[in-house]
Amino acid sequence: MAASGTGSPGRLVQYVVVRSDLVHRLSWPLGAVITQACHAATAAVHLHYADPDTQRYLSELDFMHKVVLAAPDEAALSGLSEKLTQAGVSHKLWIEQPENIPTCLALKPYPRETVQPLLRKFKLFK
Repeated sequence: MAASGTGSPGRLVQYVVVRSDLVHRLSWPLGAVITQACHAATAAVHLHYADPDTQRYLSELDFMHKVVLAAPDEAALSGLSEKLTQAGVSHKLWIEQPENIPTCLALKPYPRETVQPLLRKFKLFK
């Protein structure tokens, strides 16, 4: 699996994976958790701005597609980050500062079929 964009004609999706325990077990306000996802998504696009898939995603501004998934806890999120790194999938693990807490991660935009198999065990965030 290539980390760089391929210009694939498939639908581009930006996946964001958020720790659900922040809301459901640690009682973070929902707005604070949404903010974490926004930070991660923005950072992933910034870090991979020159990537052809990122450029195509941004050029279709009114048709952006994001999928927000839930990781049950920090261990699952960190494990996913390691798995993505090993597979060469470009992403940003967002670590909230100054607390140094991994809260979510966002992939750069990819064709859905390129990365969906790596994310199958994660369900939509509720």
